[in-house]
Amino acid sequence: MAFQSSAFFSLPSAELFSFPPSTDPAFVTPPPPNSIPFAPPFAIPDHVYQAVLPAKVPLTIAALYAVTAKLLNAYNKSTGKKPWGISKTKTFKAFVIAHNVFLAVYSAWTFWGMLGTLRRSMVSPLGPHGLAGFADSVCQLNGPGGLGNAVFYNQETESWQSYSPYAGFEKDGYPSKLDTGRIWNEGLAFYGWIFYLSKFYEVLDTFIILAKGKFSSTLQTYHHAGAMMCMWAGMRYMSAPIWMFVFVNSGIHAMMYTYYTVTAFNIRVPMLIKRSLTTMQITQFLVGASYAMAHSFVSYYVPAIVEVDEKAASDSASAAVNGTTAAIIDGARAYLFGSVTRLTGADGAPSEVVSSVDAARSVSGRQAVPCVTGSAQTFAIWLNVLYLAPLTYLFVSFFINSYLRQSNAADKQAARNGPTARRLSNNVVMAEKAGWEAAKNVEREVYGQGSEQAIESDEGAAVRRGKANGKANGRTLRSRP
Repeated sequence: MAFQSSAFFSLPSAELFSFPPSTDPAFVTPPPPNSIPFAPPFAIPDHVYQAVLPAKVPLTIAALYAVTAKLLNAYNKSTGKKPWGISKTKTFKAFVIAHNVFLAVYSAWTFWGMLGTLRRSMVSPLGPHGLAGFADSVCQLNGPGGLGNAVFYNQETESWQSYSPYAGFEKDGYPSKLDTGRIWNEGLAFYGWIFYLSKFYEVLDTFIILAKGKFSSTLQTYHHAGAMMCMWAGMRYMSAPIWMFVFVNSGIHAMMYTYYTVTAFNIRVPMLIKRSLTTMQITQFLVGASYAMAHSFVSYYVPAIVEVDEKAASDSASAAVNGTTAAIIDGARAYLFGSVTRLTGADGAPSEVVSSVDAARSVSGRQAVPCVTGSAQTFAIWLNVLYLAPLTYLFVSFFINSYLRQSNAADKQAARNGPTARRLSNNVVMAEKAGWEAAKNVEREVYGQGSEQAIESDEGAAVRRGKANGKANGRTLRSRP
């Protein structure tokens, strides 16, 4: 029987939304250096990986950060937003530049590492297995590459399992660190873990703003604290969509912090680059939430070995002789699609069923597999979705307000121009301007003072120059006899 691959949408099981999430399975640490072709470039002890993954770590750091930012906001208010003395020193400026350079270089390194990871493990939806092959490569993080070869955690049996005889397991029943072709071993376990730690370091952005006597907005505090928790959940529970946040966010941050470094040297950046950066920063919120959410509703078929014993086959044949043709159909369906043999035992080792000659025969069937197989993964996905929801809402609110404001201005202009005004063209222009202004406002709220420089428009600078020139001209005219 030829295997036919396909992917489809389905409602997730209610059991996947249990809270609090299970502490199992434990975090699977990356392969050791030199163990596989693209192993991590340097070793980090397993106990170090595990030490920063308990929930109390990000919760404590996020709470301390939020409280400290609130207190320093109050201090800046009491001093009339007076810059701190240290912010006027050359040392402080050198630190800001070094901070931006470090984050730009680190983010580029992570982006490049994740790009290689995806190239080695992600399957094209236009390949021989179509959407099923693509879904399998992005939904299942562990095990060998290839449709149906994944190793996944079954929360019903509380063990790692696979539908493939080619999957490897460690002695403790966990996925082998030597299997290649899937996102986790190919790089996500290593780059994603370090990216999670970088979220703690990025809070220095806030303290740089505060040192300049500015306020840190509530949304900025929410953004940094929420990013810590979301990255923790995605990595701790090995949730599939987290690869996108590591990959996309590191790429955008590489460009963003490069821009901040350039502007620190008073180098003018073209408006096109500013707009592109702002658009990408906001797009990652909107696309990321949608992509993560989709994982809970996607399932697909994988090939699986189905064991058929002689007695059952004989019974079906007898039923056929007796004229019960329906029994043949039902029996065949049960054998081929309903009774897929698990390929791992309780100890995680491959089952003897696969290679046993005692079985009368085994045929290829298929098994429906949900993209998300555990409540812990589901928790991580929806934590990210809920985290991004206020940012999405804020963007929409800014867009509507900006659009309505510009629409009112357009109505007044149309009234002056008469019935010949081209309203349809105006609507397109207004929508574009409203989207740009909404993105600027969200970016200003989220990224703070550094981003205020990034989103400053050439038009605004031109207006200021015009006012300055106007004042100068006025003084010149008044000085004439």
